[in-house]
Amino acid sequence: MNERFRAGVAGAAGAVVAFGLAEFVHGLYQLVPSIFVSLAQGIIELTPGGFATRAIETLGQADIPILVASTIIGALVLAALLSILSLRRPVTAIMLVGLLAVVALVAAFSQPFVSPAATVVTVIGALVMGAAVTTFLQNVSGLRAGEPVAPPPEAAPSEPAMEGVRVREAHSSGGISVGRGQFVVLSGAAALAGLAAAGTGRALSGGGGADSAQPKALDLAGSSDKNSGDGSKKPVTHEKLPAVPKDASIDAPGMVPLVTPAKDFYLIDTALSSPRIDVDRWSLKVKGAVENEVEFSYKDLLSMSTRESDVTLSCVSNEVGGGLISNGRWTGVMLSDVLAEAGVKRENISRASEQLVGRSADGWTGGFKTDIALDGREALVAFGLNDSELPIKHGFPVRLVVPGLYGYVSATKWLTELELTNWNFDAYWIQRTWTKQGPIKTQSRIDTVKDGDDFSTGKIGVGGVAWAPHKGIERVEVSTDDGETWNEARLAAQLDEDTWRHYIYDWDAKPGDYTVQVRATDGEGVTQTKETAKPHPNGASGYHTIQVSVA
Repeated sequence: MNERFRAGVAGAAGAVVAFGLAEFVHGLYQLVPSIFVSLAQGIIELTPGGFATRAIETLGQADIPILVASTIIGALVLAALLSILSLRRPVTAIMLVGLLAVVALVAAFSQPFVSPAATVVTVIGALVMGAAVTTFLQNVSGLRAGEPVAPPPEAAPSEPAMEGVRVREAHSSGGISVGRGQFVVLSGAAALAGLAAAGTGRALSGGGGADSAQPKALDLAGSSDKNSGDGSKKPVTHEKLPAVPKDASIDAPGMVPLVTPAKDFYLIDTALSSPRIDVDRWSLKVKGAVENEVEFSYKDLLSMSTRESDVTLSCVSNEVGGGLISNGRWTGVMLSDVLAEAGVKRENISRASEQLVGRSADGWTGGFKTDIALDGREALVAFGLNDSELPIKHGFPVRLVVPGLYGYVSATKWLTELELTNWNFDAYWIQRTWTKQGPIKTQSRIDTVKDGDDFSTGKIGVGGVAWAPHKGIERVEVSTDDGETWNEARLAAQLDEDTWRHYIYDWDAKPGDYTVQVRATDGEGVTQTKETAKPHPNGASGYHTIQVSVA
């Protein structure tokens, strides 16, 4: 094992210890952010928009795992190079380690709700510990410059030789130098200790996005009164929806639930780790081109009139037939009511207030036409999902839910600001070459039959979901001959025009190979397009198509 390789291993082991210690502290104290996640998040933010979009198109949902793996490898390689450099240029190496500390602190302070003192102590302490481990491994392997290793002395007859251990000359300040096998054991032990600390920290923090506990049930008070601006009282109500009617669902093998459980709700966002927000410190500001800027606490929102709404949300990156779509029963305050507190009305929207921008605690932005928030649809400042508080990974304490728009322009999680501005402002994904407006396209999906399935002759239920949020679904048709003929499917009752709708077609299948397709017609009488398109730049289109065989 040559000198450079041993030095590199020592540096990599020290880096694992440093990251592990920092992650462990993050698990114990949430106001110290995960340094590794902060660095990876910084890479995401600094990646040029066009490159980021091409990466998403090429890698799909593997983009984040590949980024994390690349960041880990890059950090280990950098630590190894610094360790090698320290053997010849120790002062330069120390300066570069100091620069890394600055970079880590800048990345950490870009995260929301950070304790500055604790974060500084953690970063410096982790780097010192990592450097100490690296130096120790360099010392015991005989790598320190100017300290040559003497050959092992012959063992006296009465003194057995110490196998694998090399003893330095009496005048050397380096102490004991171990053999290759023991060096590997020591390095591995240090790395394992770092990994154990990191794993414990991730478990304590809830796994970087997964909830550490089940969301609490919502507890909204009954009707009450609230003082209005002129001193009068106005009623405060909490409107609940009736139970989901049985005829709104179709019970068939493979059919997805009409209301998606929170644990199964699709998840895609730019945050590698969900912000942990203290509701007692959180507030929502409405600012920009408004008559009067206002600020709401969490308790303020819960004291306003609230309502439940059934709304289907979809990600713009969902492929035809894909699973990045879910339906939930949301609880919150009407977005129009929140804007009204700042004096925003449909009749006073100007060019200066044409766009409504939601800003997240982590700095993410999404923007859409202000008029959409005031056109009567049940756009919500939401704090509940399926009768419980929002899960952390889905935006706790508050997020936006806007029927009819893809999430990349509207579904701001961990919401902290609403800003009225002009149309020239480009939000996060618009800067990354996605289109400015994001209406959800009418789509349908086959769920009960999978591509490549083999069946026996007889009745086969071809079913699934169709959606056109804010328009509703009027008709769904299924073809079993590659679009030559179409057969109308049976529809469940429409739960709401803002939700997806179950359908099923009872196909009397004969022997043969078949191409099965589905298409939907929305509530305005417009049938989804046959033209195929990839998700970028404004959503996928085309018929979901599968191949099956019947014998």
